[in-house]
Amino acid sequence: MPYVPGLRSPYAMVGQLVYLGRMLDKIRLQSAGKLPPEYQANYGEAKPLVFDARCCRFLGVRHEHLVSLTAHGAVDEDILREVERVSGPKDADACMFWNRFITKIGWRDDRSEVLATRVRESRLEGRGIETFFDLIEADEGRDPHGSKPWLAKPIHTLVIMGVAGSGKSTLGTALARVLGWDFAEGDSFHPVENVEKLSRGVPLTDEDRLPWLQALKARLDLQASSGRRTVLACSALRQSYRDLLAPDLGFTRFIHLQAREEVLARRLQDRTDHFMPPSLLPSQLATLEPPQSALRVDSSLPVADLCAFIRDRLGL
Repeated sequence: MPYVPGLRSPYAMVGQLVYLGRMLDKIRLQSAGKLPPEYQANYGEAKPLVFDARCCRFLGVRHEHLVSLTAHGAVDEDILREVERVSGPKDADACMFWNRFITKIGWRDDRSEVLATRVRESRLEGRGIETFFDLIEADEGRDPHGSKPWLAKPIHTLVIMGVAGSGKSTLGTALARVLGWDFAEGDSFHPVENVEKLSRGVPLTDEDRLPWLQALKARLDLQASSGRRTVLACSALRQSYRDLLAPDLGFTRFIHLQAREEVLARRLQDRTDHFMPPSLLPSQLATLEPPQSALRVDSSLPVADLCAFIRDRLGL
């Protein structure tokens, strides 16, 4: 099956759990009428052996409850808290057992013959596929051996996102220093034409932003290929921008830095070392498409507290 925009790798983690993020993506795509027909047979918990059903049983929640939460705009972090409220928190051992169980299904078990049939039907013989996670990765165009089944993909990029004035650079610099990672300032990658346009108070279009996003993606890919981890400060306002920056959320986490509009306006009025004028704040807020899978943080909190919170929630 082809890659589906907005559908994460099964290895992408929410909290300490693999697959949950993918199931939530499927729910959101289904609600928007964008989940392809090929995915319908394994959607929901009607069939007890499909991954959605197994995940719901482990979490102790009904699939329809998760559908209701996403319909009301709940992001991953909200849903994880609701799961903990309903059935209690899952400690590190429980999460480890789940991750090891679900990632190995199809390897020398009662599902091995079914897996072999699916591999033949998908014409993926010879790819070394041993588990259903391998099959999903290969079938959607990812490398099934990029991460071994018993290891969740390590995070190598954190994107601090949000509108102008939210404090992305301040938090990103501090977080990179605490983690010992490299820091990249997204604004420094804008072409001269964009800077001149913004300096005149003219909002950027999607066409204006495309070369900027492509330059950022090239930098992140170069960093990852050399084994370096990066904290990037980047507005990343639309989902299409985030899809371009991080097509595989198994390696990347977005952190949405939020603040009230009056706070943002005051910060923009007070700063004098940036090319973007305060007059562009309304266009930024209008362009923003709040992410469903980002970790949301309140920029009014002390930076040290935000760094500690992010490290704890992402297991860094």
